[in-house]
Amino acid sequence: MTRYHLRYQVLPGRDPGPLADFCAAHGVEEVVLMTGAEELHAGHPAGDGEDLWFETVRAARDALSARDVSVSLNPWVTVGHADRGRIQDLGFAPLVSPTGETSTAAASLACPVWRDWLAAHYGRFAGIGFRVMWLEDDFRFHNHAPLTWGGGFEPGMLARFHRLAGEEPTREELVAAITAPGEPHPWRALLQRTWREAQLEVVTLVRRAVAGRARLGLMSSGLGVASAEGRSWGALFDLVEAHRPHFAPYGDAPGRRLAYSIAMLELQRPPRPAGVEVAPEVENWSHTEWSKSDTQTWSEMVTAHLSGADALLLDVFPFVTGDPGRYPRVGRMLTRSRPALDATVTGELETLGVGVPWWEDTAARAHGDGTLGGLVADPLRAAEYLLPYGIPIRAGVAPVTAVFGATAWAVPDPAELLRGGVLLDGAAAAILTERGYGELLGASVSEVVARETTSPRPYAVERVRDGGALLSVNVQAAVARLTAARDAEVWTEVLTPRGEHWGAGRVAHVNALGGRVLTMAACAPERLGRCDDGLRLAQAAVRWLGGSPAVTGGADGGRSSASDGGSPPAPGGPDGARPPASDGGLPLVSGGPYLMPQYARVGGHRRLAVANGSADPAVPVVTGFPAGEGLRATLLEPLTEPREVPVRRDGDRVTVDAEVPHRGYLILEG
Repeated sequence: MTRYHLRYQVLPGRDPGPLADFCAAHGVEEVVLMTGAEELHAGHPAGDGEDLWFETVRAARDALSARDVSVSLNPWVTVGHADRGRIQDLGFAPLVSPTGETSTAAASLACPVWRDWLAAHYGRFAGIGFRVMWLEDDFRFHNHAPLTWGGGFEPGMLARFHRLAGEEPTREELVAAITAPGEPHPWRALLQRTWREAQLEVVTLVRRAVAGRARLGLMSSGLGVASAEGRSWGALFDLVEAHRPHFAPYGDAPGRRLAYSIAMLELQRPPRPAGVEVAPEVENWSHTEWSKSDTQTWSEMVTAHLSGADALLLDVFPFVTGDPGRYPRVGRMLTRSRPALDATVTGELETLGVGVPWWEDTAARAHGDGTLGGLVADPLRAAEYLLPYGIPIRAGVAPVTAVFGATAWAVPDPAELLRGGVLLDGAAAAILTERGYGELLGASVSEVVARETTSPRPYAVERVRDGGALLSVNVQAAVARLTAARDAEVWTEVLTPRGEHWGAGRVAHVNALGGRVLTMAACAPERLGRCDDGLRLAQAAVRWLGGSPAVTGGADGGRSSASDGGSPPAPGGPDGARPPASDGGLPLVSGGPYLMPQYARVGGHRRLAVANGSADPAVPVVTGFPAGEGLRATLLEPLTEPREVPVRRDGDRVTVDAEVPHRGYLILEG
């Protein structure tokens, strides 16, 4: 059954009875009570202020428990989100940014006074009796407005670093060293270790404070910026028992933004051990349907269920609601959403698709650009290229794997990776070349050219070798100049505005290890203009990397021509080397733009869920869904009852007799 967990702030002095009535009427299993949140944040609660919140949530907890509604607690501040004109006066050492700015409201994780307050605060409230006590996502170093980047450069934190390093650089010297271009300075890893140890010490203190009375939960932000902080997910999950991953935008967004949500949920799966409860947070700011449509909220909840969520943590009421009756549409939305959500409760699953790997030490290995932000490698980029083109993804390395951008610095064994099928963007190819693996790529990178580099022959378009279809690279921020090896296959070439050859665009190669590599010149393929030809090229790449023949032509669907006029290399390559492991018949989806799949093995069968991220309805066409008995299709239209629809198989193609509406889902099972 669907488990609604409602994040809600009971206003001091208000009757919690209407909240209990709302939960009973709309099947809300649990309320996660907020304290001192947003508009009511008067600083870290202490003294009379803490007493007021203590009595408020105790009364709410009693009223809800009397109606068999479970209750958890979410204090809104640990370190503190942002200053917003607030001033803390409890003697906490403030956060200091890399540029020396000092927060007026947020505390340093190294401050012993703040640590004592946090442990005592959680320990006191645990005595009321809550199922889970959550650490808010302000428990981090980055993103504490108005500080540049965030904190972690306070005198107390720097003193910890100095003891660890055996040296005493100034803040300015430390920042310059850890962000400098080129090979990472040893101080970077030592500072990340300093931050990591401080975080773990604090979580250990809080866990001890609530032990035996409540479970401890943690909300998480993006993996890339957490890597810049040196976060150890394994060590954190040894201390917490519930996880609230961020995955949804705060407000209305185009349906294609579901690619971000699918990828965020999937890539946060591997760090989380089995047995840790997962309740993705369906964000909404500043709450209600005025910020995010019911249709979008519904689709994000379905996406979370298909990812294996145990519960849904809902931000749907303003923190100053006072009475849920002020917003009757919220209750109607929850009631109307339940049938589709009940149909997509998943439990354990094994996701299948093109591998999108991530290593938590990426930021320790990446070359800098002079800023802390430059250490943040985005792990979602490959997923955001593949999913809108109807290609399913899974976290980690797979028979076919995509590595984009600075993530390539963290690949622990590139040679082993390159024994399989690998899709690279231009930036990743340049990095692997610098690391000494260029001969295995089949394309040399002579330079990476920035868009604003002045040149009489700038890059402009990408031409498919067979059929002549043109795709734009005109607004790519950077493009790698590729030259194909003699035994490689050039699928496309990059041209100047005058039609002159600039470099190879996409190069396919079977290397000496038997692996297949498809290198793209674009350094941000996820930002290329999308079209049907782009879909054909992307899907042909995945098929070829998985060991199948490629069809890469333009609108006519013709085969690509080899650089010497022949056909694409057969599986195994011209030297007879072994092909990579098969892609396992990955289903690929076409039939319209932004038909985004989630593919998994669930309960002994395979399930393909296809979301329509376009505002236009579409009839998905699925190629490669495994044949078997009992194939059935279910259409999920937003806020309505699921219904089975006729499904047909014609050879390798599966179609249905129904259109999938905007943000709707088609579920194939068999």
